[in-house]
Amino acid sequence: MAKLVGVLLLCLFLPAWSLRYWQAWVFLALFAGSAAATTWYLQRHDIELLRRRLAAGPHAEKERRQQVIQLLASEAFIGMFVVPGFDHRFGWSTVPLPLVVIGDLLVILGFWIVFLTFRENSYTSAIIETAEGQPVISTGPYAIVRHPMYAGAIRMRMGTPLALASLWALVCFAIMVAAIVWRLLDEERLLSRDLPGYAAYRSSVMYRLVPFIW
Repeated sequence: MAKLVGVLLLCLFLPAWSLRYWQAWVFLALFAGSAAATTWYLQRHDIELLRRRLAAGPHAEKERRQQVIQLLASEAFIGMFVVPGFDHRFGWSTVPLPLVVIGDLLVILGFWIVFLTFRENSYTSAIIETAEGQPVISTGPYAIVRHPMYAGAIRMRMGTPLALASLWALVCFAIMVAAIVWRLLDEERLLSRDLPGYAAYRSSVMYRLVPFIW
């Protein structure tokens, strides 16, 4: 986690070319604190899930299509920090304080949803796969949407451009959402094929990401 925060520091403050970027400092404090709390919980209560989460990124995926999706998502993720840095430096856009606060709250909400997902499902691997003996989880956030971790991640990513006071970074957010949806649909095909009971779960929980919408 320290390595990720260090990368984000560079991605934000090198393009900004200034440390006088309070929105970035607040965001990083919230991001690092939330990530540290989640990691601490997994270390104490579900070390196997933590190991599954560490095997992430394009090279960890087994299928070529997922490698492409993860590469696209990784580049969009980095862009969500580089673009705000340049935006702050050159003043491309202005975000009112209330929207910055809403962005920070969305980041916290996204982390909370992801945490609830981890607590409910020990098989939330960072790559698309099924494990021997893996059950279908239909409780907790899974009773509301079929992919609560992605739902939390989207809310977190939605909040990031606002928290960093950059409207231009919403372009990177849109690319990230497209990558998540592409990945989600591919994952559903695999789970329906390889995870017993998942097809019935799909019939009982109608929505993938947003209740009453999709």
